[in-house]
Amino acid sequence: MTTKTRKTLTRALPWGSLAKRLGAAAGVLTLAASGTAAHAADDPGTELAAYYRQHVTWTECRQGSDDEVGTALDGAGARCARVTVPMDYTRPTGPTMEIALSKLPAADRAHRIGTLMLNSGGPAEPTLGMPLETRTYLGEVGSRYDLIGMDPRFVGRSQPLGCGWPTGIWIRSAGTGRAAFDRQVSFQRDLAERCAARHGAVLPYATTRNTARDMDIVRTVLGERRISYLGYSYGAYLGAVYLQMFPGRTDRVVLDSAGDPGTWGPRLLRGREVPTERALRAWASWAAARHDDYGLGASRHAVLATVGRIVEAATDRPLRVGSHEVDEHVVPYLISNGVGSDREGDRAAFSGTVRVLDKAAKGIVVAPTPELEGALQFVLDPASSHFGSPAAAIICGDVAAPRDPEVYWRDIERSRDRHPLFGPVNNNIAPCAFWPEPPREQPTRIANDTPALIVSATGDAATTYRGSRAMHRLLTGSRLLTLHGAIGHGVYGEYGNACVDAKVNAYLESGRLPNGNPACRK
Repeated sequence: MTTKTRKTLTRALPWGSLAKRLGAAAGVLTLAASGTAAHAADDPGTELAAYYRQHVTWTECRQGSDDEVGTALDGAGARCARVTVPMDYTRPTGPTMEIALSKLPAADRAHRIGTLMLNSGGPAEPTLGMPLETRTYLGEVGSRYDLIGMDPRFVGRSQPLGCGWPTGIWIRSAGTGRAAFDRQVSFQRDLAERCAARHGAVLPYATTRNTARDMDIVRTVLGERRISYLGYSYGAYLGAVYLQMFPGRTDRVVLDSAGDPGTWGPRLLRGREVPTERALRAWASWAAARHDDYGLGASRHAVLATVGRIVEAATDRPLRVGSHEVDEHVVPYLISNGVGSDREGDRAAFSGTVRVLDKAAKGIVVAPTPELEGALQFVLDPASSHFGSPAAAIICGDVAAPRDPEVYWRDIERSRDRHPLFGPVNNNIAPCAFWPEPPREQPTRIANDTPALIVSATGDAATTYRGSRAMHRLLTGSRLLTLHGAIGHGVYGEYGNACVDAKVNAYLESGRLPNGNPACRK
């Protein structure tokens, strides 16, 4: 699976080749009770002082001949290190863990602005390689920032958490009836029990608030009084949590595709039905205009009927696609994820996916397209559980979920009447319903006046435009940059809109937010 394919799928979790297991990060670290990295203005006190004042050694990033990310980082002049943090911040003298960093230094040291910390979303999307693509988005201003990639705790090279799942990720449709839902209950319970058996002792510490605490230690280890930040999807939520927990420690902040922080948690997919249905209809019109290329129907109605037949066929029996079997639990998720971008290449790729599924529904022997193969590996392949396991751990560790399966079943049935395809996906039960223990902290309440630039597309079906507006209202010092008429998740530098990119780069260069809420058009 390509990095782009994985990022598209992880971002579609709405908070966002499958990278090989990255292992331990490069770098050597020493903890020191004395040092100058921490500033007196934010002295954390005696218990955490050693963490804030530690010194790191920057080394090469490559960890073997097949380490593509590390090789690319080294080739660009980046360096990597490890930072020690407490496993449990309520017990600073207890067990520790190491957080992996990459640093792509500013090329223009004479006009250096500062440090820009990055997060690509997920949760649980590795971020170590993100400085490479981000520098291309930044244009000329990119040479004036040190770009920092930080794999969050239990992700990528930061002591990755793997639960031994027999699948990739947990997101599924509940299916069409009670028997199908009961299978989902058993499936999701098994995933939770596997995590509890392997990692029960550390699961409580896989949280967004602890990642924000790690970020603040990294800030001082880098010698910075304030850091700038760019986060996408879940990374936008993480950034907002950091702003709330550590006021006054940021400079320029960009939160791209930010969701409503009040909906963050195990049931975060709820409420996406309407924008996802709009995206489905928009794609169907696009595909109908290209019926000669894809053969899915010459009208929007005909294309939607093709999708309906695929779903019905998968309900009757799993569809065979290459080495994979795709059933009524997986097909609706593939559709939900596939319609989330209106860029030509993404729509063409999804149309190819639907064409393959249509043939499989008719009993034709088919092989998946490369894009569909990547998606199926991400959803079904146990090798992908190194993303799914920590993503679930973070979500379940942040916010408690209802534990009675009947709560989910009632919500599924209520949503099915109005949203028969996507309601059973977005309201389905998840591993958090069976997590071994509830969160040890309350969710972060976001409400402050920290300056930030929030970026959102009006047609975002993952973290909706409504959610970005909610974030904007809670961050009263923020501005909302809107891309009108676009369906996409991850806007700045990724959607390819010159207007958005120019406005974000102008802010990152000057540090001045727009006077009002600016807008761009597709």
